[in-house]
Amino acid sequence: MDTAKNEDEMRIKVREMVKDIQVAIMVTTDPEGHLRGRPMRAQKPDEDGKTLWFFTRDDSPKVDEIEGNPSVLLGYADPKSQDFVSISGKARIVRDKNKNKQLWTEDLRTWLPEGPDGDGYALIAVEIAGAEYWDAISSNVTFAFGYAKALATGKPASSGENAKVDF
Repeated sequence: MDTAKNEDEMRIKVREMVKDIQVAIMVTTDPEGHLRGRPMRAQKPDEDGKTLWFFTRDDSPKVDEIEGNPSVLLGYADPKSQDFVSISGKARIVRDKNKNKQLWTEDLRTWLPEGPDGDGYALIAVEIAGAEYWDAISSNVTFAFGYAKALATGKPASSGENAKVDF
């Protein structure tokens, strides 16, 4: 099969795996070089599928961290389906009220009670550079079969699909 097509299919798979996961762990680097992770409410990605969006308070330490070092890592997990995705990329701070309105969902009011026209917050746009995903065994029957096979053979069962993808 054509490698470019495989890469395109894998990019689509990454986007499909994260589209319904509402929270990602965003990891940035602080000024001392320490990695800092925090949960972030994910918004819908751009139509091109290469940019992921998050709202943040403008005075949050992560804003300074991103402006100092734009490299970020996003971790997505859906334990129920056994889907896990790690996305690396470059983040930038976007202060654009029209984009705020475009991406706004009412549940954001929990953290941003001022609504989409409020002051004091910004968007974080993450341009995806690469990803790695694990699409693991999710059915109980498949898991039980894998467990039995591992007991009988002493070899681990296939744990599903794992791939690295360049964007």
